[in-house]
Amino acid sequence: MQQFDLIVIGSGPAGQRAAIQAAKAGKRVALIERREVLGGVCINTGTIPSKTMREAVLHFSGYRYKGIYGMNYSVKGKIGMTDLIFRVQHVIRTEVDVTAAQLSRNGVEVLTGVASFVDPTHVAVTNSRGRIEYGAEYVLIATGTKPATSPLVPINGRTIINSDQVLEMPEIPKTLIVVGGGVIGVEYTCMFATLGVRVILVEKRPRLLEFADNEMVEALSYHLRDSRVTMRLNEEVASVAEIPEGGVVATLQSHKKICADALLYAVGRQGNVDELNLEAAGIEADSRGRIKVDGDFRTQQPHIFAAGDVIGFPSLASVSMEQGRIAAGRAFSLPLHSNPANYPYGIYTIPEISFIGKTEEQLTDEDVPYEVGVAYYREIARGQIGGDTTGRLKLIFHRESLKLLGVHIIGEGATELLHIGQAVLILNGTMEYFIDTVFNYPTLAECYKAAAFNGMNKLTQF
Repeated sequence: MQQFDLIVIGSGPAGQRAAIQAAKAGKRVALIERREVLGGVCINTGTIPSKTMREAVLHFSGYRYKGIYGMNYSVKGKIGMTDLIFRVQHVIRTEVDVTAAQLSRNGVEVLTGVASFVDPTHVAVTNSRGRIEYGAEYVLIATGTKPATSPLVPINGRTIINSDQVLEMPEIPKTLIVVGGGVIGVEYTCMFATLGVRVILVEKRPRLLEFADNEMVEALSYHLRDSRVTMRLNEEVASVAEIPEGGVVATLQSHKKICADALLYAVGRQGNVDELNLEAAGIEADSRGRIKVDGDFRTQQPHIFAAGDVIGFPSLASVSMEQGRIAAGRAFSLPLHSNPANYPYGIYTIPEISFIGKTEEQLTDEDVPYEVGVAYYREIARGQIGGDTTGRLKLIFHRESLKLLGVHIIGEGATELLHIGQAVLILNGTMEYFIDTVFNYPTLAECYKAAAFNGMNKLTQF
């Protein structure tokens, strides 16, 4: 029986980084992946395909230049699923190759098959060639998630789909119901609305993206309505059925009926733990398949770790990467450090949203005296040049110490632009940094200086 220092189950972001981190520390590492291709959900059906599809949507629809050349401007008149799939498949192939090369270069042994625990220190791999058991000093579970299901929504892969099946749709529908106002649901709502699809978004909570800053969410909601999206907030689906003559009808608990060509069910995701035989390892998962871990990502068994989406919120690829790296470091007592409070959030809506630090709502609850400075893309030359006149950047800072407390951005390039504020926040910088720093002109980075002046000017009014 082969023995490893670490067995990683799952080749998504958390699994990749954990395996490579341990291998770089001189450990013998095996990575088990059930698919024939590496990358997990992130590369094959989740993050990479959806973000690539988003980029293709923006390109073909001419979205970025409509403010300059008019609302009728587009790169291609009739956009089809084949246009979107072509670019997505190209990126997926490249990312899979890159991942395989990284693992090989670092000496990680990749095992293909379904993993299941035999006992707390042994894992079996089952594939078409049979079943082989392996031993390990440490095990990391990084199996990710799959779309959640509901008996009320009969997924058929054609007109009623989940988020993993979007690119399998035969054609772009003229009308679409999206059930779920979380990150996945809202991102796909934005994409289809940008393609001209009439979207109805159903969400049981009173607002979208409850963990994000309210002002940014309000701005996004305005853009959604401006894109002819109908939002049904505080509503839940009671049943979904196919219409014999084609299409789908969703009945809400309020007895409203909504009809469309197709329906996307995007209400949460479930941990991929069904085949792991966790009971044999002495580990339990909750009703949503999530595995509970401590601050070091250890499970109920101290030598078994879990990281990535399978442990729950925030379920971001960037965070999963870091969780995997830290978990491997904790297993082998490596001097690694990371602060979850400083992790950035990126939501690839149209326009995109990104933020770090505290929201106004959180600071109000904590009785922190803060002030806000805002800059609008339309007042920045780069915003006019790029055609994005709707974006904004908000800085939240302490009224007395001037310390930066939060950065919230909506608009083109928000996820890239955020990292300037991230560096300042992590280094305990103040608003004076933005005031005294010269930014390239014309760039969106100038928003930081404009927002800083806007916020500081408010202090002099009292």
